[in-house]
Amino acid sequence: MTSALHAQRRARLAAQLGPDGIAIVPTAPEQPRNRDTDFLYRHDSYFYYLTGFTEPNAWLVLAGDGRATLFCAPKDLEREIWDGYRLGPEAAPGVLGVDEAFSVATLDSALPRLLENRGTVWYPFATHAGLETRVDGWLQKVRARVRFGALCPEQQRDLCGPLDEMRLVKDAHEQDVMRRAADISARAHVRAMKTSARMLRAGQEVREYHLDAELLHEFRLGGSQYPAYGSIVAAGANACVLHYRADAAPVRAGELVLIDAGCELDGYASDITRTFPADGRFTGPQRALYDLVLASQDAAVAATRAGQRFNDPHEATVKVLAQGLLDLGLLDANKVGSVQDVIDNRSYFQFYMHRTGHWLGMDVHDCGSYVEPTQVGEVSERKDPLSGELIKNRPSRILQPGMVLTIEPGLYVRPAEGVPEQFHHIGIRIEDDAIVTENGCELITRGVPVHADEIEALMRD
Repeated sequence: MTSALHAQRRARLAAQLGPDGIAIVPTAPEQPRNRDTDFLYRHDSYFYYLTGFTEPNAWLVLAGDGRATLFCAPKDLEREIWDGYRLGPEAAPGVLGVDEAFSVATLDSALPRLLENRGTVWYPFATHAGLETRVDGWLQKVRARVRFGALCPEQQRDLCGPLDEMRLVKDAHEQDVMRRAADISARAHVRAMKTSARMLRAGQEVREYHLDAELLHEFRLGGSQYPAYGSIVAAGANACVLHYRADAAPVRAGELVLIDAGCELDGYASDITRTFPADGRFTGPQRALYDLVLASQDAAVAATRAGQRFNDPHEATVKVLAQGLLDLGLLDANKVGSVQDVIDNRSYFQFYMHRTGHWLGMDVHDCGSYVEPTQVGEVSERKDPLSGELIKNRPSRILQPGMVLTIEPGLYVRPAEGVPEQFHHIGIRIEDDAIVTENGCELITRGVPVHADEIEALMRD
């Protein structure tokens, strides 16, 4: 990614700060894992979006006139022997396109002067522990200079608002990176499917961690830096646990495996879920539920295009699932009523308890409001039929070209009174990543099969 692209983003943001505004953006801190060892470092998404800089211990200060100042770790040849190369403040302006750069050791002394005579200080609220306290300390030093004519910012504003809106619509570069991340993740899912069938056919023991290893191998083989989130590899009944993590449970012939996994490439996430028969052949009940979930996803995909609302794919999904649950006997019409009754009373919630999608981008659950900003004031109230809670409704977001979201319906059937036994312990989720277009959406994760016949054919090969 070129420094010119980050400079354009900084200029767009600076124009929203006001002429007397100034923004402070830290990157993520390093996190200790245990004695003398840190967790694998991952930069802050806001900071990377504006700088392209991946080193820890760095800060960006952006003035309303567009002037960008970076504070970063200074060159230290001895520490670099242990911890790796540092760009350093001397090289940073030429490489990153910022106006000037200084050692992060000077941050506390430099910030009060940069904040002087500004009207508004912007920073991301509630994202960095202790940041508010540091800002207060810098402002206190500014107030100490008022006798010398210094003016102290009178307003503090949340920088997440304008940055979230910028990040919500992905530009051509971002879309290209996300397509490549999706391709890598799709190959990883294919690899896991084939491995499961091959090992079982050979009479080998298969466990969830074997398939997790295949995912990780393909992620790195494709150039991904790391997984975008902890991979879910859930065999059998474990698929009914929504946030299950890959563990040591056996993968058995005749059972389904649900894998929810995606890599992160150059700062951007992918997010794919596929559910497949461990040995490559669906049973009758498994196929019936799988085809229902896929039909609900098809309905959601058809509802995903510019001008539609964010909630429209979810509502399309629920309508199909509600009818299917009645048709298959998981819900008794004599007890729950019609399809519309199932929807209105949320009777489907026993089997489908999450939303059909979320924003996707630098974070797997990416930033951005789900409420249409032009209609925030249009509020209605409804009483939730299950919890009795009074909920305030606002119109959901109108989709625009370049927004990226997941489409991920599912069904999770636990043993319960009235639930046909042949469906017990079956958990199914199908998830694809979609770029919104004028006339529909581009599914960028279909490098891994989704139709049941195609999955069985893949696993036979």
